[in-house]
Amino acid sequence: MASLNVYLVTYNCAQTPICPPSFAFNLFSALPSRQPPDILILSLQEIAPIAYSFLGGSYLGPYFSRFQYAVELASSNLSNNDGDVKYRIIITRNVGQTAIMVFARQERAKRIKWLETGGVGVGLHEMGNKGAVGIRLGYSASNYADEEDEDEGEEISLTFLAAHLAPMEDGLQRRNKDWEHIVRGLVFTPVMPKAVAAANHASESSDLSIEEDQPLLQGSFDNSTSPSSGIYNQTSHVFLGGDLNYRTSDTRPDPRAYHSYPQPTKNSADPKHYSHLYKTDQLTREIKAGRTCHGFREASIDFPPTYKFSSRQAPFSSEDEVEKWEWARHRWPSWCDRIMFLSSLPHSDRSSSPDPAKLQLHGYTPLPKMDTSDHRPVALSMSVPLRAIPKPSSEGAGVKDVRIQSPFTMDPLWREKRDWARKKEIIVGFMAYAGYTWEGNGVLLATLIGGVGGWLILSSMIST
Repeated sequence: MASLNVYLVTYNCAQTPICPPSFAFNLFSALPSRQPPDILILSLQEIAPIAYSFLGGSYLGPYFSRFQYAVELASSNLSNNDGDVKYRIIITRNVGQTAIMVFARQERAKRIKWLETGGVGVGLHEMGNKGAVGIRLGYSASNYADEEDEDEGEEISLTFLAAHLAPMEDGLQRRNKDWEHIVRGLVFTPVMPKAVAAANHASESSDLSIEEDQPLLQGSFDNSTSPSSGIYNQTSHVFLGGDLNYRTSDTRPDPRAYHSYPQPTKNSADPKHYSHLYKTDQLTREIKAGRTCHGFREASIDFPPTYKFSSRQAPFSSEDEVEKWEWARHRWPSWCDRIMFLSSLPHSDRSSSPDPAKLQLHGYTPLPKMDTSDHRPVALSMSVPLRAIPKPSSEGAGVKDVRIQSPFTMDPLWREKRDWARKKEIIVGFMAYAGYTWEGNGVLLATLIGGVGGWLILSSMIST
């Protein structure tokens, strides 16, 4: 059966612009081969300082454009029998400091028939210093299979979520509550297309300072089958990636704990092998207890913690390159950066025949440590069968299924809350811009000088 190759990367940027060549060099290292993925998703947290993230629009353009350039560089190293590999930006979205970028191979972009977006803030006063943003799209399998394939023309739905939850070892309950707020408040609504000519012009441009709500693809999105729907959807493949911030301890480390932190060793019996620390992973425990990420699964973790590296840690590509990991002493090393996917339908698992929509894992691994962040990026490579997830039949009645019955009900005031939070983000963003950026300081100074000058002129006119 034909399949769609999907590649997801999550990265906490630490509010610092990336170096595109460094990010690009090993961007696709989780691929099973050098064959290019059909769809590339970048889940980005702390993409920029609060001033630029909260103001949004053109203020985020330079940060997004660096990732676009990195993708261009990385794709030039991929092999393809049809020639050069080129990716097209389909859409970018952000809620505060959490952002998502969707790319598709140029020849695949026309198969995307509709888009939906959603977002919610779970930070201070529901603003977007923490939160989640999502993209849902409809992908046509038309002409993918042989002419005799009965599935030709079928459409599948894909949902991609980027999230950033509450920090700190003792913030476990807050993280679980953040997840509840995301499920209740992240609601997908259809994206209306711009003129085809405008979309074509934008897709050929390397400048990302275009309107955020302009999808870079052709066609109509009016055929969306699930307007105003939540994260859990009966017929959509759902992927979740982000800095979920679940730690390996419920309390902060004491000064002596640093000596027990993991270090590079291939001997799993060694007390400093990372596998011993993973046994206390909060996320694994909370999922099993049914308190977070309900219904989501994760590939096996066979890599060391991705957070928190000390500023003394030099960049490295693999564990074989370093003799010692430089961890921050005041945080437990943890697997904060995760990518998960919603498991197959329970009624499909019960079927005597194989699940026609079952995902196939190719790789789940961290990418190289870079010097701009205390996190390592994490990548997931999967194949999605080009067959729609079947809707539950009457035989599946009574089967516990989060796709059918969400763990939390949708907040009826989700739109009003997001609109009000957005107003607060703009106010906070402007204040941060004015007080903490060189550009903002310049505007304030110019305004002050202009005000004083105007007052002096006015006083002079009045006195004469």
